[in-house]
Amino acid sequence: MSTPYLEFLKTELAPGLMEGLWTSVLVIVPSALLGVVIGISAGVLRVYGPKPVRLLANGYVSLFRGTPLVVQVFFWYFALPYISFNGPGIVLDPIEAAVLSFGLCSGAYQSEYIRGGLNSIKRGQIRAALALGMTTRQAVMSIVLPQAFRRALPGCGNEIIYLIKYSSLASIITVNELTGTATTIAKNTWRNIEVFCTLGVYYLVLVTIASWLLRLAEDAMSVPGFERPRT
Repeated sequence: MSTPYLEFLKTELAPGLMEGLWTSVLVIVPSALLGVVIGISAGVLRVYGPKPVRLLANGYVSLFRGTPLVVQVFFWYFALPYISFNGPGIVLDPIEAAVLSFGLCSGAYQSEYIRGGLNSIKRGQIRAALALGMTTRQAVMSIVLPQAFRRALPGCGNEIIYLIKYSSLASIITVNELTGTATTIAKNTWRNIEVFCTLGVYYLVLVTIASWLLRLAEDAMSVPGFERPRT
């Protein structure tokens, strides 16, 4: 006779999922930060970079948006060690491979939001800044980008929410994050319904917390009189 759910949750499921949750955080947070940095950099280069750089940035975005994330994860973990130039291949730790693949993919999508935000800012602001003696780079970084980032933040935040959910793909390269840990527990106990329903609650809580933090960030960065009223 199987133990009651609450006892199973207290003695086995919750401790295992908490370990997996910590590993998930170790994957999600660096991936999100890397994605934001890449997204901003690629977005700026796609709008204001010289033509060769714009082509490279657009190629990067097309590549990572056009291929399945699972293929990218497999490439960085399984294929990269076999690529060598007169030397040993590059072998990444499973967590490193997951962070790299998630960060690069997330950055490609976030660059679209940043590009849209930059294009929504009138070019007259740059001309006014140049007339005041600022360089183009100073005008973009100090005047245009802060405005564009505020407008792009909801989209970038939505991409971070997606990142939390597709971080579960790290389990396919032996990372024992939430999904990987839950799968192991389910295999060992045959209590699939309880395990995966509880897993869903964990992800729901993570997404809820992230959504709340992102809303706080939006409120902190808002400029009174220049934001659309919420409905």
